[in-house]
Amino acid sequence: MVDIAILGINGRMGRQLVDIIDARDDCRVMAGIDATAAPGAPWPMTPTMYGLDVMPKMPDVLIDFSHPTATLDALEYCAERALPCVICTTGLDENAKAQMRQAAESTAVFYSANMSLGINLLNDLIRKAQAMLQGFDVEIIEKHHHHKLDAPSGTALLLADTLNAAAGGKYSYVYDRHDVRRERGPNELGIHAVRGGSIVGEHEVLFIGPDEVVSLSHTAYSRNVFATGAVAAALFMAGRAPGMYSMTDLMEAL
Repeated sequence: MVDIAILGINGRMGRQLVDIIDARDDCRVMAGIDATAAPGAPWPMTPTMYGLDVMPKMPDVLIDFSHPTATLDALEYCAERALPCVICTTGLDENAKAQMRQAAESTAVFYSANMSLGINLLNDLIRKAQAMLQGFDVEIIEKHHHHKLDAPSGTALLLADTLNAAAGGKYSYVYDRHDVRRERGPNELGIHAVRGGSIVGEHEVLFIGPDEVVSLSHTAYSRNVFATGAVAAALFMAGRAPGMYSMTDLMEAL
C-alpha cells in the first residue's frame, strides 16, 4: 500500500485525485495539504508542508497539484526529507525547473508538463513525424477553458520543444502574427492559444506541406486523465532513488 500526500487537495485536481485514489486498492490518501480548511476530511489536513512532520509517519510520495509558489516550498521540503514527489503544477518558470533539478540531487522528482498518457504518446508521435515530414510547415493550436491563466499552455510548449529538439533547434516560436506583414518563414513554429467555455484541453499539431496536411491531436474530455496519470506516476515513484524522472520513464515501465 502506497501512502500519498496531496498538496492542493481541496482544488479541482486535488478532488479528482482523491476520487481516483479512493477507487484503487494499492494506494491511499494519507494526508492533505491546503491553505483552505476541509472540515470532516477523513485524512489529516495541514495548511503547510511542515505539518507532515507531526504526523505518525511520512507519506511514501507527494503529489503536487497546487500553485507555482507552493511548488517551490514543496521541493525544498521534499529535498530536505528525501521524500519522492510528483510535480503536476503548471505555469512553472525556469527558476522552478532549476529548483526541481537541484531537489533531484537529494530525492526522486517526477515532472511532466502534462500528466496525460495520451499527450505523452502524442509527443512521441510528433517526434517521429518531424523526422519524416521534412520541409513541412508546423503549427500548434491549443484550446482550454476560459479560467486558464497561462498561454500558451505548458503542454503546447512541451510539444514545441519536442519538435524543436527533433529539428536540431532550427525553429523560432511565433505567438502572434497580427502586426507582421511578411511571408511565413520556413523555420517558424506557430503556437496559438484559444480560451473559452469549459474546454478541458485540446492540442493539435499540424504538419502542412505542398498539397497535404497531416494533423495529430489529443482531446481531454475530463480532468480524470491528468489525475490518473498523476497517480500512476506516484506509484512508480515510491521508493525511487534520487534523480529526475519523466513520463518517458513511466511509459517505459508500463
